[in-house]
Amino acid sequence: MTVSRRNFLKLSAAACAIPVVSACSGHRTMRRDGVPRSEFNAKSTAEEVTAGLDLSGKVVLVTGCTSGIGFETMRVLAMRGASVIGTSRTLEKARAAMRRVDGTTVPLQLELSDFESVVKCAESVRSLHSSLDVLVCNAGFLGGSQHRSLISGVEKHFVVNHLGHFVLVNRLLDRLSDSRQGRVVVVASGMAYSDAPASGIQFDDLTLAQGYRDRRAYAHSKLANVLFSLELSRRLRGSRATSNSLHPGMINTEIDRHMNRFMQFGFRIFAGVFGKTIEEGAATSCFVSTNPLLNMTSGKYFENCNAVSISGDHHMQDEAMAARLWRVSEDLTKDYLVARDVPEIGSMARQG
Repeated sequence: MTVSRRNFLKLSAAACAIPVVSACSGHRTMRRDGVPRSEFNAKSTAEEVTAGLDLSGKVVLVTGCTSGIGFETMRVLAMRGASVIGTSRTLEKARAAMRRVDGTTVPLQLELSDFESVVKCAESVRSLHSSLDVLVCNAGFLGGSQHRSLISGVEKHFVVNHLGHFVLVNRLLDRLSDSRQGRVVVVASGMAYSDAPASGIQFDDLTLAQGYRDRRAYAHSKLANVLFSLELSRRLRGSRATSNSLHPGMINTEIDRHMNRFMQFGFRIFAGVFGKTIEEGAATSCFVSTNPLLNMTSGKYFENCNAVSISGDHHMQDEAMAARLWRVSEDLTKDYLVARDVPEIGSMARQG
């Protein structure tokens, strides 16, 4: 086979991007017992998994709504009748995204690295509605440098991808519990089990000073997403609210905007060949957010619109680590949290 210089460069770039997007090496996904099985798969789109649903009267908050799967999630849920609150780092970008959507939408500013901004956003949500049906923790940060960036002494990926959403959920949890069936949906990544540190959350080194790499830092924050959702589901037992996490798939979105041009090129080539479209990537978020099959499902991890278990060594279901992460997260953000009781409705059996 003859390979042109241009094709060689494309293949080389894609090969360089593989470590950034690797998600399953050494692991295998298996159907999660005890959770309703859906008919959908990796090729299903967000419109397909919500077909026939009437979300009129539902209030949904989607963080990171201006592009990629966040925008598609907002667009489709609004199309199905939900009132969607969409956030962006700037109000101008949020408003611009809303103008491209048919349905009821409200733009809000949210900078997840700034906890004061998170508090302000949460209070704006509270002023708009008496309840909140779905909170999709979608916004994420992936750096493009091999140099660490710290926020108040904590590694930036961990702050933006985990702690910012931790504060947001805390400030809105009672509104979710007041809903007929509130849902917290945490967009994580398969890198939580394929690329996170072997020992799990680095409680003694949240700066990630030892062996820093962007890929490792991102995966570390995504493991925190999964464990946060797991512990939240435990704390919600007996209430009407649920919490689940998911891997959307490998998608060519603007999350690569901080990479250098060579890595962006490789990522996009690789994602274009082996990944999902944005419409397919938003499917699992929309499914977990809305499908009636999951009314009683909590504390699970989803890929391709189905709950899965992961083989091999990882910390995805480490309840002790999840509980410790919660305590550490509370300590790191205590000045921005509120104490609110989650109302119980008696003993509710959770599937799975």
